[in-house]
Amino acid sequence: MSAYEAHFRVWRGDVDGGGLRDFRVEVNEGEVVLDIVHRLQATQAPDLAVRWNCKAGKCGSCSAEINGRPRLLCMTRMSVFSRDETITLTPLRAFPVVRDLVTDVSYNYTKAREVPSFVPPEGLGPGEYRMQQEDVGRSQEFRKCIECFLCQDTCHVLRDFEQNKEAFAGPRFLMRVSELDMHPLDAAGEAGIDRKRAAQDEHGLGYCNITKCCTEVCPEGIKITDNALIPLKERAVDRKYDPLVWLGNKIRRREG
Repeated sequence: MSAYEAHFRVWRGDVDGGGLRDFRVEVNEGEVVLDIVHRLQATQAPDLAVRWNCKAGKCGSCSAEINGRPRLLCMTRMSVFSRDETITLTPLRAFPVVRDLVTDVSYNYTKAREVPSFVPPEGLGPGEYRMQQEDVGRSQEFRKCIECFLCQDTCHVLRDFEQNKEAFAGPRFLMRVSELDMHPLDAAGEAGIDRKRAAQDEHGLGYCNITKCCTEVCPEGIKITDNALIPLKERAVDRKYDPLVWLGNKIRRREG
């Protein structure tokens, strides 16, 4: 494919406001959108702000919205667009703008700290853990997450309702809760941590209505909805409405 000139519309601005600016920029065979952003910086917009690091789809830094869809700039090939198509680049809509394509994603790190970490089983040291390969595979899928936060950005609970952020952790961190809850060696229960209750009461699991939009934008192909969120909802509901659990809670309250 020979080089051609593409029409880009790039959001320029900061916390005080901004708008879309038009650019005509050269595109060569095999390039990705991040290559074009770098060319814009080199030739027309040296002060264009964009966050990136590895350019290999593994650091999650270059998250943005391309034609309204949350994507990684470094993993979106120019060949998926027609030559006469206008390509619009905007910052992640669910998070506050810092400048141009860079957003403040600190909300996600706040939510990450609210999820209690893995609790090692008592009496076992590092290197002594033993798990069935099936259990390893289940949680390994979720460990592929590169924390690009595209799932957080596309989730309409966060994207369309700023007021939900205090009560809702979002798909990325509900996935983390689910991973730990299904981990056969996690001793959270013995430490007084009820992950299913916390998912419902502290991390807003009930806000999720499983539209699968998070799964659709995941660059690692993690089945967030089917393999993490739906099973977590099922376990949380079973726990909450299990008649034996209800009876036990009733008895404990009476004894207290």
